[in-house]
Amino acid sequence: MSELITAELVDLDLSATTKDAAARSLAERMVAAHRVTDLDGFLADVAAREAQMPTGLDGGIGIPHCRSEHVNAPTLAFGRSAAGIDFGAADGPADLIFLIAAPAGADDDHLTILSGLARRLMDPEFTAALRAGTDPAAVAALIRGEEPAEEHAPEEERAEDTESGTAEAAGSAPFRIVAVTSCPTGIAHTYMAAESLAAAGRAEGVEVTVETQGSAGFKKLDAGVIAAADAVIWAHDVEVREKARFRGKPLVDVGVKAGINRPAELIAEARRKAERGEVAAVSEADDDRGSGDGDGSGADHAHFGVRLRTYLMSGVSYMVPFVAAGGLLIALSFAIGGYEIASAKSVADHFVWGEADSWAALLNQIGSAAFAFLVPVLAGYIAYGMADRPALVPGFVGGSIALTVNAGFLGGLVAGLLAGAVVMAIQRVPVHATLRGIMPVLVIPLIASAVVGFLMFIVVGKPIASLQNALTDWLNGLSGSNAVILGVVLGLMMCFDMGGPLNKVAYAFAVGGLADPTDGSLKVMAAVMAAGMVPPLAMALATTVRKKLFTKTERENGRAAWVLGASFITEGAIPFAAADPLRVIPSVMAGGAVTGALSMAFGATLRAPHGGVFVVPLIGEPFLYLLAIAAGTLVATALVVLLKGARRAAPDAAGEAGATGSDDSRVTVAA
Repeated sequence: MSELITAELVDLDLSATTKDAAARSLAERMVAAHRVTDLDGFLADVAAREAQMPTGLDGGIGIPHCRSEHVNAPTLAFGRSAAGIDFGAADGPADLIFLIAAPAGADDDHLTILSGLARRLMDPEFTAALRAGTDPAAVAALIRGEEPAEEHAPEEERAEDTESGTAEAAGSAPFRIVAVTSCPTGIAHTYMAAESLAAAGRAEGVEVTVETQGSAGFKKLDAGVIAAADAVIWAHDVEVREKARFRGKPLVDVGVKAGINRPAELIAEARRKAERGEVAAVSEADDDRGSGDGDGSGADHAHFGVRLRTYLMSGVSYMVPFVAAGGLLIALSFAIGGYEIASAKSVADHFVWGEADSWAALLNQIGSAAFAFLVPVLAGYIAYGMADRPALVPGFVGGSIALTVNAGFLGGLVAGLLAGAVVMAIQRVPVHATLRGIMPVLVIPLIASAVVGFLMFIVVGKPIASLQNALTDWLNGLSGSNAVILGVVLGLMMCFDMGGPLNKVAYAFAVGGLADPTDGSLKVMAAVMAAGMVPPLAMALATTVRKKLFTKTERENGRAAWVLGASFITEGAIPFAAADPLRVIPSVMAGGAVTGALSMAFGATLRAPHGGVFVVPLIGEPFLYLLAIAAGTLVATALVVLLKGARRAAPDAAGEAGATGSDDSRVTVAA
């Protein structure tokens, strides 16, 4: 802790009256101590963190904090205000202000020390000593933890003593809770919530074991501890990692500040849910980071296939808004001015307000500008998913080079993976503390961009371009049974997980071809969108023709599914699939396969990446295209009605299956 705070970073008479002024005053001390390189840039990062969630805590504490590229060493500044400063706490102004600054690439040891401070702020004796201190050096020493050891026994020892005493006094096994705490930056609130829950548990005679998912990574709770728990508490402001581990437990799901401010209430609520037998509806599908292996953290320790999927989905998810905006603008331009509008002169030089063609050309060129970002954005955010912000520059550079060498969509995928891998390799190289502040903003982007640029221009760019050309030629040459088989595969992928990874892979494959459209790629786009419309349309039709097979809620969802399906929002069928996956998913997959095959067989084409029936005027062979969608919808509807009807017709078998939980998929999912 000696490196984090000194007497020069302590202000026992903080005169600021607003949180911005307080942050500036304490940050100026950090600049004077050569811990912060850019005052305004750092304060902007502090303000951005404050905008996510106020950092005031009950008990008169304000704890503004952030990770910033303008910090070259983990630093803590402390200010004490006589008047109090509003940091958004429910119980009023804060008089104890801690400004925590962590570098963008802070090491785990320093973050662990900062987390220790966050936990100590939950100790009334510690905060009372801070309020009574008169010497900055003594207060800094107190914050560093240099008080006599007997007055503040180690947390773990105190926790063990208290828990063992409570258990002995009770004469029986205590109520057990496992908890997860996390906040956007993972520096302070994560660990304060953990300590607050643990302290409340000791007071209530409840055994609370907490997993902190903070900036220093997280060590997964032992599977045996989770299995033995009576209930689960999630106090979080970012997604809980590896949710599926907690499946089948009573769950209290709240924000991280609730874990800090009202832990006893959360523990009481967890007890009530356990007594009532309420079970969390958490499934494997909720585990968006994979199951992992070993005792590491998050996606970094998951199976390679899981990590690769996560990286690719990161790129695709950021690319989709560009696809939707650019593609629909281009589609609208074709509707107004015809396909020849793509060769119109630049509207910057030739634009006539009263001419429809000028407006069509304007829309086309704006959409084309958005489409020009597809491959760089894909590559940039694949790299971002792998190695965070330092990987954005080499990712975008690699994606742009992929376009330059005509490597296209495949080149963007490779460029993103290369950029992420290079940055991850550089981040593992140990550097002196004085260089840490400039590593993510200067050194890493510089070196990684040069390496990725060399690889894309000289080594892998041309082979990928050749592969891209071969793929394009293959698509253009598809006919007869080959085209139908591809349509079947794409239809199955679009309908299997309805917005999940396989669906996104098929969709990304289709929109990648729109960047440089050919007859083959336009057929693929048509088949993908047609198949993606089938699941919600089929469920809407099924709830209309056989209402008795569905619950009231499902029938209401069915009415909404008409619009969702017509708009190419495949996710409209998810509520039905979640309730009865063994009957719904195979049915809609069969329908999607039929639609995809027919669309390819009919030679339907589509230049818009989205829009459903609303872009039918832009579809080649529109009547046959709609016929393909109708055929697939009817097949899926017939199958789901048949399967659900068969279950209803055999109540005895269904009852036995329901009793064992082996057949009724609703019971399985709920459990």
